[in-house]
Amino acid sequence: MEEPVVVKSMRVEDLDDVGRMAAALVRYHNDVDPKRFLLVEGVERGYKRYFESQLADTATVLLVATRGEQRVGYAYARVEPRDWNALLDAHGALHDIYVEAGARRGGVATALLDEVRSRLRAAGAPRMVLMTAVQNEAAQRLFERHGFRRTMLEMTEELP
Repeated sequence: MEEPVVVKSMRVEDLDDVGRMAAALVRYHNDVDPKRFLLVEGVERGYKRYFESQLADTATVLLVATRGEQRVGYAYARVEPRDWNALLDAHGALHDIYVEAGARRGGVATALLDEVRSRLRAAGAPRMVLMTAVQNEAAQRLFERHGFRRTMLEMTEELP
């Protein structure tokens, strides 16, 4: 029988695995559109340092999903204030949600998403907003199954 998914707050000892997973997410985006999505040297270390700096921030939600002893996913969200440039009132922003390839379609993303939603709601966020690469149709289907609706479409032009 498969171990249940456990979602918990991220801790320092999770950061090596989470840095690796965050780098995989960055590489996915860079692979689908390298002109839009940056990829820098040492991205694993960069994410590890950044997330470590955010662990105590009460506006930040950092979660890790485990199945047994394995870390199989993570989520990163923040409570954000009103943004006049985006015409967006106060909200919770889901910046990252990632599940290891071998653990996909096993409830990990749903467990992470449910816990992010719960924590953002508890922090007073009236809504959750996210962006997903237009090519990431699997993620879009997941989010739509969980009640998200399409509201914006980012467009990019390379300037000569």
